[in-house]
Amino acid sequence: MDSVKPCLPQEIAPVDAAQAALTAQCLGPWSNQLMAYFLTLRAETDAALAPRFPWAGGKAYPYGRCEEITQDLYARLAQRLARPSDPVTQALHDFVAQGGIVRSIWGVLREQYFQNALQFGGLYVDVSNDTVFVTKPQVEILPINECGLVAVRDLAHFRQTAERYWHATVYANHLAPTLAPLLPVITVSPGKLQPGLQSACDYMIDLMRRDAFVQAEAWLREGPVPPPELQLPDLPADLRAWTTDTRQEAVLACQRARAAGCQHDANWRSARVMDYLRSVGASKTGAGGTP
Repeated sequence: MDSVKPCLPQEIAPVDAAQAALTAQCLGPWSNQLMAYFLTLRAETDAALAPRFPWAGGKAYPYGRCEEITQDLYARLAQRLARPSDPVTQALHDFVAQGGIVRSIWGVLREQYFQNALQFGGLYVDVSNDTVFVTKPQVEILPINECGLVAVRDLAHFRQTAERYWHATVYANHLAPTLAPLLPVITVSPGKLQPGLQSACDYMIDLMRRDAFVQAEAWLREGPVPPPELQLPDLPADLRAWTTDTRQEAVLACQRARAAGCQHDANWRSARVMDYLRSVGASKTGAGGTP
C-alpha cells in the first residue's frame, strides 16, 4: 500500500470519522450562530485593514486582500480562543481542546482563482469571500467536502490558474537563479500585479521541496524565457544572474540544491525566503487571492 503523504502547509487536512464527529458534536449546535460570529470578527478586521490597504489592482478594499484579511482574522480568533468569553468562542475552544483541526488553508477555488480560508474540522470557513467579487457575501461557511477548494496539484495547475485569474503571462525564473528552486515562476499581469516571482506562499514553497525541485527544474529548462525588457527592479544585485546563460544558471541551482539535500534543510529554506523578502521589501504580494 502506498504511504499517505503528510499535508503541506495550508493544505486541507483530511476529515476522518473522528474529526467529522467532533465537528458535529462541538460546532453543530452552534451552526446558526457561526455566521454572525465570523461576521463580527470580519468587521473588526475591516476596521483595522481598510485604512492600511485602500487599493489593490486599482480597486478599493477589500478587493484582492484575501490573504491579509484571513491572516488578521485568524490572529484575532486566536486571541479570543485564549480567553473564551462567550458561548461560541467556548464551543470553538472546546473543539480545539478535544483535538479538532483548525488551520489556515489555501488553494484553487472552483478552478477559478487562488483563495485563502480557514478549516475547522469538517467545516470550510471563508472569511474573505468578497475579495474577488466584492458583491458576494463577506463570509461563506460550507462542509469542507462541498467547498470546491483544491490543493494546487503542480506547477502546471498553478500556471493555469495564474493565467485565468490574474490574466498573467508566465515565464521561467531566469532572473533570480538562486531563488529558482523554490520560486521558479515569474508572472506579469498588467493592471493586476507587478511583475514578480511566484509563489512565495508556504504551500508552493514546500510543494517545490517535496519532489526535490524536479518539477521546478523541468519548468526552468523548458519554460518561456523572460523577455530582455522584463526586469525585477527591487532585486538585489547578489540575487541576479551572473552569467549570460541564465537558463542554465537556474537549472544548475536546482541540481545543486538537490545534491546538497536542501529540500530537507529548513535553514536553507528560511534563508531563501529572507532573500525573497529582500527582493520585494514592503511591496510584497503573494499568490493567496491577491489580484
